[in-house]
Amino acid sequence: MAAAAECDVVMAETEPELLDDEEAKREAESFKEQGNAYYAKKDYNEAYNYYTKAIDMCPKNASYYGNRAATLMMLGRFREALGDAQQSVRLDDSFVRGHLREGKCHLSLGNAMAARRSFQRALELDHKNAQAQQEFKNANAVIEYEKIAETDFEKRDFRKVVFCMDRALEYAPACHRFKIIKAECLAMLGRHPEAQSVASDILRMDSTNADALYVRGLCLYYEDCIEKAVQFFVQALRMAPDHEKACVACRNAKALKAKKEDGNKAFKEGNYKLAYELYTEALGIDPNNIKTNAKLYCNRGTVNSKLRKLDDAIEDCTNAVKLDDTYIKAYLRRAQCYMDTEQYEEAVRDYEKVYQTEKTKEHKQLLKNAQLELKKSKRKDYYKILGVDKNASEDEIKKAYRKRALMHHPDRHSGASAEVQKEEEKKFKEVGEAFTILSDPKKKTRYDSGQDLDEEGMNMGGLDFPGGPVVGTLRFRCRGHGFDAARCSPPKKTPRFTNNKHCSAQQLRRIVSSQKLLKGYKSGSHGPDLGSGDIFVMALRRAGLERVRRREDTITRRESEGTIGRQCENQQEWLWNVLGEAED
Repeated sequence: MAAAAECDVVMAETEPELLDDEEAKREAESFKEQGNAYYAKKDYNEAYNYYTKAIDMCPKNASYYGNRAATLMMLGRFREALGDAQQSVRLDDSFVRGHLREGKCHLSLGNAMAARRSFQRALELDHKNAQAQQEFKNANAVIEYEKIAETDFEKRDFRKVVFCMDRALEYAPACHRFKIIKAECLAMLGRHPEAQSVASDILRMDSTNADALYVRGLCLYYEDCIEKAVQFFVQALRMAPDHEKACVACRNAKALKAKKEDGNKAFKEGNYKLAYELYTEALGIDPNNIKTNAKLYCNRGTVNSKLRKLDDAIEDCTNAVKLDDTYIKAYLRRAQCYMDTEQYEEAVRDYEKVYQTEKTKEHKQLLKNAQLELKKSKRKDYYKILGVDKNASEDEIKKAYRKRALMHHPDRHSGASAEVQKEEEKKFKEVGEAFTILSDPKKKTRYDSGQDLDEEGMNMGGLDFPGGPVVGTLRFRCRGHGFDAARCSPPKKTPRFTNNKHCSAQQLRRIVSSQKLLKGYKSGSHGPDLGSGDIFVMALRRAGLERVRRREDTITRRESEGTIGRQCENQQEWLWNVLGEAED
């Protein structure tokens, strides 16, 4: 009886515990169902809360941890989710979904090898599981992308590394390591805003991330903000004293800043040779710092221009624009060097590039000046023909003319071959032509200013005369009227007009006929050229005229009054002399 009583007592003590355990399970299941409802509604925060309550009520249920892991994954909290998933498979190693979620967390965090092991275990439990098969392939793909990226980074093929990291991040969106590698390569490629954005996102989640601090400093360093970059490198080294890349970058940044400042100081002091050496040393510090090196090349080009090493200056400026094709100062410096070396076409191209980028009055004027010099360079260089400087005095031009004329005079080469005689005769004519222009102040001014000498009847290919040069058919100009001089009919009487009136075409025909300038001319060419002010005469010395007889009569003021009449009279006197020589 005593034993029975003891058993009853025992039974009485244990029965309430069993009831409490059952009640806890029912309560946990209730929390789980509520969590599932919120999960279905995509209210993951509430679902997380109820799954946590279920775990608190029944902490040894693998499915509760699995469900909470799934919720945390949806919230992007993969590291916490990984802990729950691992706990679920520890409680139940045959829990396939637990292994899948563990692998998914590993993969999302960038640990593809661990992810592959988890998916492999899931396939061992259920070899037909389609999700496990696909995730296993994804893990292998990430591993392959990592290998390719590592090889390409060593080859400095940063574009391909960025591509591989983008593909890997599609499967591992929470992997900071992949993001850092991508950001570093973007910085190397000069895509600084993108790199900064990636680094800043990481720093918002983890302000002590040394890699992100390093990348942030690297972007500033490559943007030529060296002082700020050093601050980030120092901060990264505080978080991780053994961070090798941050240490090297910090050292390079300080050295580059010091060399550049020393070079600038030497330049300002006029010590161009020392400045050249310092800029050259700075260029050897870090070839990856494109923006700073572009400035260093331009600075060294400026030094070379001061030393009159213009070809070297052009080469340095070219290297600068290769590194930074938006660097206006380098284009301007190179254009000036091109101007100094008389490479006007190249100068025009550079000034056009500058003006397209920055449409300022100053740049427009520089472009116009270069275009003018280009236009002038395509004409005969009379200064070069005479062998004098553009600032030569009148006496220097005369001396040079005499010297060159004697040098190329046909009589001096009478015993030479026909080809040599022809060449020397051509040069002799060019010397005379050059002297004709440069010895006349007005013509010289127009020539120096780049104006077309033909515009004022100053063609350099023929003979000069009071109203204009010999260029072609005998013709007349007047305001608004033109006519065929070869078909003029004799006037009944000589018209009279003053300089304040414009003659009509009919009046002009009568004047020309009365002056008898075209007897014997039968070419029938039409020579009117409209729009000029005063009447003037132009004729070709030999070609185009069949026969023109020399006449002794002249136009008198009685036949044509005013300034125009005097001009025509002078022209006629000159014309008869020329045509008389041609006829003889």
